[in-house]
Amino acid sequence: QVQVVESGGGLVQAGGSLRLSCAASGSIFSIYRMGWFRQAPGKQRELVAGITAGCSTNYAGFVRGRFTISKDNAKNTVYLQMNSLKPEDTAVYYCNLDIIRRATWAYENYWGQGTQVTVSS
Repeated sequence: QVQVVESGGGLVQAGGSLRLSCAASGSIFSIYRMGWFRQAPGKQRELVAGITAGCSTNYAGFVRGRFTISKDNAKNTVYLQMNSLKPEDTAVYYCNLDIIRRATWAYENYWGQGTQVTVSS
């Protein structure tokens, strides 16, 4: 079993900051990719940022320079620091993990439950 729990969403004024966390636990050998996606009402889910096991990062153009993805391997946790938030950043944010399971060595993909971020103007 693998559990993925997100936290850190909320309501913030434009220009403010939030930090999202996503912690994975359970039968995990390693996590080789972590990412954050978001989905606004009526829109498709889109990639926000990703980070590999080797700490290579990639960002969507609309957040580059404002958001930073990072991870703590010891805690199996990925973070998304969001600064200079805009009303158009309002969405449900989901973490997504590519995991190698312990014992079975199976490659599996997991989504978090989602956390709401609302930016008021």
